[in-house]
Amino acid sequence: MFNSASEFDQIYIVTDLRSGIDGLSALIQQKFQLNPFQNVLFLFCGRRTDRIKGLVWEGDGFLMLYKRLENGQFQWPRTEEAARNITLQQFRWLTKGLTLDPKKKVCQSSPKRAI
Repeated sequence: MFNSASEFDQIYIVTDLRSGIDGLSALIQQKFQLNPFQNVLFLFCGRRTDRIKGLVWEGDGFLMLYKRLENGQFQWPRTEEAARNITLQQFRWLTKGLTLDPKKKVCQSSPKRAI
């Protein structure tokens, strides 16, 4: 489940790991005004960035996923104010230990005219 995530409509990351299923679903609804009962993967990470939780609604109940890395840490952005919507590519980067936002970006340019 943590290795693919291609079957989800959206993926959100949240900086909070302390709660169980009921607490995390309430956090999603009350603090972030999002609907946890959709085809969305919510990922949670606490201070120790070597473990993450995932929360998914499966139509008849919630599924909680938990992953702890034996070596290394996830490069988790430290914003606690909002749930952040990420792309499938960013999810892949996150699970491989990479940052979500590249430090440098290749800039677009227009072709030079021949003189």
